[in-house]
Amino acid sequence: MTFKSNDMKTTQPKTEYILRRIAELKETQHISRTLLAVCPNSMAVIKAAFRSAKRNNAPIKFAATLNQVDCDGGYTGMTQSVFTDVLRMESRAVDYTGPYIVAVDHGGPWLKDIQSIEKWDTDRAMAAVKKSFEAAVAAGYDLIHVDPTVDIHVPKGEIIDIHLVAKRTVELIEHTETFRRSNGFPPVSYEVGTEEVHGGLADESVFDTFIVELKAGLKACGLADVWPCFIVGKVGTDLHTVTFDKEVARKLTAKVAKFGSYIKGHYTDGVLNPEDYPSCGMGAANVGPEFTISEYDALMELEGIEKRLHAEGRVAVCSDMKNVLWKLVDESNRWRKWLLESEKGHHFNELSEERKLWLVRTSCRYIWQKPEAIVARNQLYENLNRNGYESEDIVLMRIEHDMDKYFNAFNLVNLNDYLL
Repeated sequence: MTFKSNDMKTTQPKTEYILRRIAELKETQHISRTLLAVCPNSMAVIKAAFRSAKRNNAPIKFAATLNQVDCDGGYTGMTQSVFTDVLRMESRAVDYTGPYIVAVDHGGPWLKDIQSIEKWDTDRAMAAVKKSFEAAVAAGYDLIHVDPTVDIHVPKGEIIDIHLVAKRTVELIEHTETFRRSNGFPPVSYEVGTEEVHGGLADESVFDTFIVELKAGLKACGLADVWPCFIVGKVGTDLHTVTFDKEVARKLTAKVAKFGSYIKGHYTDGVLNPEDYPSCGMGAANVGPEFTISEYDALMELEGIEKRLHAEGRVAVCSDMKNVLWKLVDESNRWRKWLLESEKGHHFNELSEERKLWLVRTSCRYIWQKPEAIVARNQLYENLNRNGYESEDIVLMRIEHDMDKYFNAFNLVNLNDYLL
């Protein structure tokens, strides 16, 4: 098996080839591995991811939500085709020649914020998701996460019916496969399910029902040869918890192994025991908001230096980075989706300082591309660069540091040597 840039000379989907090689290597090396999936919520995160992947000589996956990357540009400003172009260019910029996986994350109706805010009807929401999947396939994505586990028409407090989840999953896969095959695009891999608290596959009996109905549904529409390589399972982590449940993970991985699938973990951000993921058989794990926090903290570190330089008369005008970011996050109203139940209905400034800081650090990803944020960052970088600091490198190294721990914990270091 050889690589030419990121194009693998195989008819097998890239994701499934890598998973198969990891399984083969486990038999001979007795090392379990878990793939790292990075949420590409900024250009800094993308750059840091390739630098970290190159240093660790490891494969990496980019899992982009439809809020981030979509036909309308998302909050990163990138369409699907622009996104794959950016990844190709950034990998070349650091001469990263290993494999990377490009994926849709949480692709389903009403998971794109505007659809929920504007209360789109079912037909319109499903049609938009199908259009997004078509664009992803055409742009050369490797994997699509089909996640129809949200329905804004389900009464508050109730969970979407799992039979409907299975039906819509089959519908979205069938549409994508029809589009892909009729246009002669290469095979793609699929990921299904979610661990979100609003429903999905959190309960074991529901999980079993979903698997059975998905298999029957795909067979009924002539897609018995299509099966997801990843199934997302609830393994103890979410946005507010950081303990990976080893017992549950082992049970779920054993359950899906007989279907040839792997369990995928989401919300791995800041997890306390990432080294347990490989030993429990986890196929991959997503990390997203943690790297936004890394980026924010690095910028605050730079602003601290800037203020000192200003006091010493070595900077004329400060960037006001922190105040710009806090203002933009507040005005975006995107922080509201992460409010605790007791906080709902309150204005941003009515929240505690601790909660405001948490919301800003995790919600900056929504506003990095706002003109005011770009201007403030450029001024901050320029002020420090004039004084001998490598500003962008400092930010990237902070993010890379937090990525490196996952490459090590997931036993991915030097894996590329065995994939070539």
